[in-house]
Amino acid sequence: MSHSHSPYAVPGGQAPGGPSFGYPPGVSLVDIVPPHIKDLIHPHWSNFPPVNPMWHYLLGVIYIILGSLAIFGNGVVIYLFLKVKRLRMPSNLLVVNLAIMDMLMLLSQFPFFVWNCFNGGVWMFSPFMCELYACFGSVSGLGSLWTLVFISYDRYNVIVHGVGGKPLTFTKAALFLLFVWSYAIAISLPPFFGWGRYIPEGILDSCSFDYLSRPWSIRSHGVFLFVCCYCVPLCTILYSYIFIVKAIVSHEKAMRAQAKKMNVTNLRSGKDDGGQSAEMRVAKVACINVTLWLICWTPYAAIVLQGLFFDQSTITPLVSMLPALLAKSTACYNPMVYALSHPRFRQAMQTEVPCCCVQEPDDSTSDAKSTATEQQNESK
Repeated sequence: MSHSHSPYAVPGGQAPGGPSFGYPPGVSLVDIVPPHIKDLIHPHWSNFPPVNPMWHYLLGVIYIILGSLAIFGNGVVIYLFLKVKRLRMPSNLLVVNLAIMDMLMLLSQFPFFVWNCFNGGVWMFSPFMCELYACFGSVSGLGSLWTLVFISYDRYNVIVHGVGGKPLTFTKAALFLLFVWSYAIAISLPPFFGWGRYIPEGILDSCSFDYLSRPWSIRSHGVFLFVCCYCVPLCTILYSYIFIVKAIVSHEKAMRAQAKKMNVTNLRSGKDDGGQSAEMRVAKVACINVTLWLICWTPYAAIVLQGLFFDQSTITPLVSMLPALLAKSTACYNPMVYALSHPRFRQAMQTEVPCCCVQEPDDSTSDAKSTATEQQNESK
């Protein structure tokens, strides 16, 4: 590629007070794009000047940090699942699938983005690679989301229905995973066949689906994604956790009432972790995970909705890029939340990955209901 197309080779000239790190007046973001990719650039981005090259370097460094943490965190989850037999439970199939989806996001997104950041600041590969990049990002993002939906369902079944609920079996978990992969792939393929489109976005270091064009074929695809791939899963997750919280509150209230009748301060064993039930610990972990997911994906969903229906003038390159970066950070925090907070994973980390310096006592006094459920799952 010719250096004349690199944003770092378009100097602003020599300013009276010293060198200028900007661009000549009138230069737009589209002007610095190499010819082979210009047809994919939406005209909206021609309204903005190139961003300061500092942003490319900064985002590249951030992606390297996030990528390193994600490789380690997801790698640990997958390694422990394969190495430690007692972790091979149906519910943990969902957890390890989440790690696999995050690894897919990492391997398909971070190397290309970082390369672009440090080698010109625009998409440096072919148009087809741009589409593949966006497609893999879609598959891994949707797969991660729907895996969280089924994890929420599993927690709902265990905590709300208790021993009366049917425990998750390996067959049922496998069907969940088949749906996750089939759905994510099926939803990510239509842009290759004319429904929707994959194009470079934001500061043009990365690609995603088109949420700026307004022909019916593009807009209807965007609306479908927003409703079926954000709103529906979000409502399902919220429904699950609302009833989980209600069940926990009701359970704790009953425990306090029984303790009062028995003239004791706490019915739990003193060896429990701070007197917390296993349900409380698991619910806290899952709620934190889903909350983080909402924080990371909602800004991007809002940008998409604004681009489809409202004023696009405020969607600047950085305004669209930072929510996208936030969304991809899910690949980094998901394994940390599960591996560092789930007692069984922590116990396995303590023996199998001692470099993590995790200290987790053997929780032999867990709440009877959760223990019974886990034993049922392990026997399947």
